[in-house]
Amino acid sequence: MNKHTGFRKKISFKLFIIGLFLIIALLSMLISLGLGAVPVHVRTISSILLGNTDSDYYAIIWNIRLPRTLVAVFVGMNLAISGALLQGVMRNPMADPHIIGVSSGAGLFGTTLLLMFPAYSYLLVPVAFIGALASALLIYMLAWDKGVSPMRIILAGVAASAFLNSGVSALYTFYSDRIQGAISFMVGNLSAKSWGHVEIIIPYSIIGLTLALLSAQRMNVLLLGDAESKSLGLNTEGYRLWFIAISALLAASAISIVGLLGFVGLIVPHAARLMVGNDYRILLPASALLGVTVLCLSDTIGRIAFAPIELPVGIIMGVIGAPFFLYLLRKKRRI
Repeated sequence: MNKHTGFRKKISFKLFIIGLFLIIALLSMLISLGLGAVPVHVRTISSILLGNTDSDYYAIIWNIRLPRTLVAVFVGMNLAISGALLQGVMRNPMADPHIIGVSSGAGLFGTTLLLMFPAYSYLLVPVAFIGALASALLIYMLAWDKGVSPMRIILAGVAASAFLNSGVSALYTFYSDRIQGAISFMVGNLSAKSWGHVEIIIPYSIIGLTLALLSAQRMNVLLLGDAESKSLGLNTEGYRLWFIAISALLAASAISIVGLLGFVGLIVPHAARLMVGNDYRILLPASALLGVTVLCLSDTIGRIAFAPIELPVGIIMGVIGAPFFLYLLRKKRRI
């Protein structure tokens, strides 16, 4: 009886944390809509969202800030869940699409398309997905030696990332006359995002997030270790590839819209794990909501910190994420 009561209390606490994360995420979206070069009161925002087209701020909220905030929502969720899945599959707390080179694969394939075949730019997301997936599989194979170790993954990721970024630099050299159209792709930036970008990212986000949430229990089994998961009937290698593919899809859809944005997939799952534990059925939705908060607030800080100059959100995330990565690296060495 006491055991059941303790279990129910734990579940209730985790659901309470999810609800708290949801409220904080909604508040961060409201802050993102309200703050900027022209502050807008929350009552005005509410009336515009409810259909008031006569407001003087209608164009600012509906045409500029709302699509930008929605893009931040989906990008934050996608990168956070992508990082959480990679950390589980590779058993590496430092796995992040940006750090281990998955983003670089998407960047090389995306830049190649934009510079060499600009007429096919509408294929940017699937092409970036192929690059991200190929990069993730390459890193996994390079790091494999009767298992994967966290340090081998980091080293393989750094080497693969350097190689892929060299390819991007070569493309910039050969196609310097077309670089303007692709430069924003290499910088994590949420500025000038429109409803068109929202329409592009929504279907990929829904597919990736749905597949991740439906497969969360399989990830819990995978985390038990190869021997135990196989004894429970799980196809371990098949599910590793499955989770890598979902992670690559989510990362590629985000990168295709905002460019190479790092550290969201590193910081957010760690923070969420501290609050709700390692059960992926709870961790994934918690990471998604926390990813929304982190990206909306980081983008807002970038807009107002040095106004009227606007800092790309990639710079803000770099300032926060790089020290966090070094902290994890030192902590890992002590272990």
